[in-house]
Amino acid sequence: MTKEKDLLASVSDVSTESEFFSPVPKGYKKGKCRYVFVVGTVMSGLGKGIFSSCLAKLMQDKGIKVAPIKLEGYLNIDSGTLNPFRHGEVFVLDDGMECDMDLGTYERMLDQELSRANFATSGQIFSSILNKERHGDYLGRDVQMIPHVTGEVKLKLRQLAMETDADIVFVEIGGTVGDLENAYYIEAMRELAYEEGSNSSCFVALTYILEPKTLGEQKSKAAQLGIKQLMQCGIQPSIIACRAASPATEKVRQKISVYSNVPFERVISLPDSASIYMIPAMLREVGLDFEVARLLKIEDRINLRNERKAWARWCDFSDKMSKIDRKATIGITGKYTSVRDSYASIINALEHAGIALGCDVKIKWIDTTDVTDENAAGHLNDVDGIIVPGGFGTRGAEGKIACVKYARENNLPYLGICFGFQMAVIEFARNVCGLAKANSTEIEPDCPEPVIDILPEQKKIEGLGGNMRLGGREIEIKSNTLAWKLFGKADSVRMRFRHRYEVDPRYIERLEEAGLVFSGKAPNQPIMQILELPGHPYFFGTQAHPCLTSRPLKPQPMFLGLVAAAMKKRYPKENLPERIETIKKA
Repeated sequence: MTKEKDLLASVSDVSTESEFFSPVPKGYKKGKCRYVFVVGTVMSGLGKGIFSSCLAKLMQDKGIKVAPIKLEGYLNIDSGTLNPFRHGEVFVLDDGMECDMDLGTYERMLDQELSRANFATSGQIFSSILNKERHGDYLGRDVQMIPHVTGEVKLKLRQLAMETDADIVFVEIGGTVGDLENAYYIEAMRELAYEEGSNSSCFVALTYILEPKTLGEQKSKAAQLGIKQLMQCGIQPSIIACRAASPATEKVRQKISVYSNVPFERVISLPDSASIYMIPAMLREVGLDFEVARLLKIEDRINLRNERKAWARWCDFSDKMSKIDRKATIGITGKYTSVRDSYASIINALEHAGIALGCDVKIKWIDTTDVTDENAAGHLNDVDGIIVPGGFGTRGAEGKIACVKYARENNLPYLGICFGFQMAVIEFARNVCGLAKANSTEIEPDCPEPVIDILPEQKKIEGLGGNMRLGGREIEIKSNTLAWKLFGKADSVRMRFRHRYEVDPRYIERLEEAGLVFSGKAPNQPIMQILELPGHPYFFGTQAHPCLTSRPLKPQPMFLGLVAAAMKKRYPKENLPERIETIKKA
């Protein structure tokens, strides 16, 4: 057995006599999986998740199996209770995990279904350690940040490698080098690279090149200092990606190369892009994918035939982006409109549908706290369709109902998502069924006509974390409905949910008698999950979050329907919805 193998064996020992503690999953084989660590310097918000997902996609195209993971520094167990104003949208995985929006970027770019194994927070790490300590797993040791916390991080990464049988695990560290809350993640990276041995790891540092308008030139000092800070942690970057508003100059790249001990060809420029879907081509053009393969010594795992086919499909998608010949404006009517990241998946789903239909989808942001029945027309008369997205609580709810009413009465294409589905039911009950006092018990606990009420299984639950009706679930589709046609005449579809409230079963018959059609429901349960209104150009709602499963090459059908209907409104003489049938046949 080599010394390197001895090292990995010894650090996995649990002993009160040893300073080592680095648990290794049973059956883990050193050398099979490689690790790419992506960290940020200078500032947050550089697009580490976008960069990491695009690089992972290029490796995936080559037939290399990849598994991403996002490590967050906050002490929350998950992202479920985070305010969208502070942290953007909560992305829900199929297994019900509420996580960071970057997981959505990975799923979309890789067309890969992720799980809770692909997301970790400090809260999860510390909770696991404290449970083990109470269980007596540490054999009398004093539990410390090093080696126990770093050991738990390494264990999670190795478990992911084993569970997914990945060739490369892409590890994104949230925040910036120097942040107190992610310092132990960076130390765990250093330890893991040392234990796994040479050619096991590749460190990518994203940095930012400043370009003050008063100077008119790029400055690299902040980037140099940020990279030095990473090196002081014992980590030598393998690749440096220079984010900037414009391409990093050769002079700047040379400076960074000299001061960071990174070859010039591995200091790449990554300027702002009009679309994240252009970034894979940017990385491929500079040969970053093959450079990573060489650094990790996995050239023998590359399947060039697979890459040619995958890249051809991506190029077809890119070509569609350049051939867009129509436009439409969709209004997003919510209460988090000042922070666009709150609706990241909806924005992406609209873009996917627009590209597929050759339509440039513009978004108008409408804060529903300002909307009433009286002024709704002023907010909505210049849009071709609207979305009422998910949300919670009373603020802005009546404004959303006013938007639903305007869309229904004025034949404006409408898509209601989760809370928007519930608002559509309330509006229809009030103004069509004559139930003037209809409401949701979430908004008005003692309302006399609770057409929306809390799910029975939710009534006994206390607390707010991770206990909603979460994750992927089947929906039975009613034949000969719009939903049935949109989903290719499928009897059922799987979609993701995140809610506590439902249509009260006592009102279903009355709503249907008035003309509302519930075209999708939960199997063997009276939980209504899709609604539509016959005779309307496009009035559609779902209790699910369809945006979470939209992909660049596989647009979500409900969004295709909305964009097609919006285009039909703007271009009434063209038979645009036929394009949807063409997509489904392909």
